[in-house]
Order: sequence, then structure tokens, then C-alpha cells
Amino acid sequence: MCVLGLGLIGGSVMRALTATGREVFGYNRSIDGVQAARFDGFNATDSITEVLTRAAASDALIVLAVPVPALPIMLDHIRTTAPGCALTDVVSVKGALLRLVTDYGLLDRYVGGHPMAGTAHSGWSAGSPDLFVGAPWVVSVDDHVDADVWTDVMHLALDCRAVVVPARAHEHDAAVAAISHLPHLLAEALAATAFDVPLAFALAAGSFRDGTRVAATSPDLVRAMCEANSEQLQVMLNRAIYRLEQARNGLSAHASVADLVESGHAARVSYDSLVRPDIVTVAVGEDNWRAELAAQGRAGGVIRSALPVRGSRG
Repeated sequence: MCVLGLGLIGGSVMRALTATGREVFGYNRSIDGVQAARFDGFNATDSITEVLTRAAASDALIVLAVPVPALPIMLDHIRTTAPGCALTDVVSVKGALLRLVTDYGLLDRYVGGHPMAGTAHSGWSAGSPDLFVGAPWVVSVDDHVDADVWTDVMHLALDCRAVVVPARAHEHDAAVAAISHLPHLLAEALAATAFDVPLAFALAAGSFRDGTRVAATSPDLVRAMCEANSEQLQVMLNRAIYRLEQARNGLSAHASVADLVESGHAARVSYDSLVRPDIVTVAVGEDNWRAELAAQGRAGGVIRSALPVRGSRG
């Protein structure tokens, strides 16, 4: 396993997989991050050529865990040094990366991934082998994906103790725009609005703290993920702005925010009562397996233990 980028997510992947006994080695641009990883006993280097040469020689699965702006550089290195390796990622957008991977001629060996886990902190020191426990980990089932590579990525996520959610790239991007990227912008707006009120921070307690938690994330990271999903995020922003405008109009007309509060409460109750059935009836590689997995993921299904592979024993 070759992890490119040893920040919060990539570093946590390295820790989690090493704990299972896998051979894991990684790259980080920052020498400080490399030295910190080495100090903790992990195999890390700041030489991208060295790490990809090793990946090619060992037929490693490469995990892209770098910020969105660095992806073209990494893909160019992979195309040059390790084009035959299986490739996945932990990036929060899938459509934009799918297009990049296609442009660099690496589509045949690529299966997109995205663990829905994280904190407001960053860097190697923020990582944990337990970061992904019980977390949804999207594994893409777009039409191009190879069954063998998909199986490798499924095992990667399960070894990190996540639950696998199969999804199409465009459906993933719409969903994360609503439940990840939009909340980041709402948290920024809430924090900035409160900052303008002299007494606000002195009185702020749980609801403000929880509502603005992700505003502590590095601005560069927030910009990168939101701007990479611009089209889908605009749709979700328009929906949220419409609802807020309706609440403002309700206050102006009859001093009520009932419609927004009641619909939001109902949605939250629905989320709290969500049942996630296990996906167990699909064999990877069988006829129509990608579409079937996408449908079950769309319905809330998750993979908690490895699915069978067509033609395999047991």
C-alpha cells in the first residue's frame, strides 16, 4: 500500500492499515511530516520518485491523499513512474478527479474513494488509526471500474474499520455538497455573523460551538474542496438560501419561522432513524454488479464485510 500525502486522512490510513499487518509506505511533500512519521516508526519519504518506483516494483495500491490543487502533479508522476498500479483516493470530490484521472490516462486502474471522517485539525500529528471506525467510506461504482481494483479498495476501507457505501461519482458529489461542503460554508457564515456582534462570543455556548466547529478547518482546505465541487454546491446553496429567505419573509409577514423549523426538525428525525441495511447479495464482477451496488447504496445500504467476487472460492 502506497499512501501519497500523510496529513490527517492519509496519515490515519497509514496508521490503520499498518495496524492490520499490511506493508504500507508513504510520501509527504513536507519534510517535517516525513520526519514526524518516521519518528513514530512509519515508512515515509519526501521523494515522490522513490516512493512510486517502489509502488511499481511491488504492484502496490496507490492512495491519493493530497489536497485537490496537488492532484495534477501527483497524477503526472504516477503516469510517468507507476502507470500500472491500482489507484484510489480519499478526496472529497469524485467527478472532478474522475475527469483528471481520465485526462492522465489512468482511468482503467482507478476506483474513487472518500471516507466520511475527519476533524478540524490537520497534519500527521492529527491522525489516528481509529479515525474511520464505523464511518461511511464511499467506493465508486462508475461504469469503468475494474472488479479486481474495486475489491482491493473495498478491503482497504474495511481494514480501516469503515463501512463501504457504493455510489456513482455524480451522486456522491451531490450528497457531499449537501452534507459536507454546504455545512462548511454555513459554519463560516455563522462564525462571521457572530463576530460582528460585540457580546456574541462572550455568550456563545453549545449550539454556536457545534454549529461552527468546521469553521476551524484550514481555509485553504475548505476552499479547495468547495471550489472543486462548485456546480453541485451552487445547487445546494440556492436551496439553503431559498429556505432562509422564506424564514425571513415569514418573520416579516407574521413573526414566524415555523415552516423552516418544522421541516428541519422532521429531516433531522428522519436522519436519526435511518436504518442502514447490510449489502450481502451482490457478487463483485457478476452481471450488472455496479448498477446493483449503486442502487443499494442509494437506498442506504452499506457493506460491513467483504463481498464475494465472481469466480472466487468460498
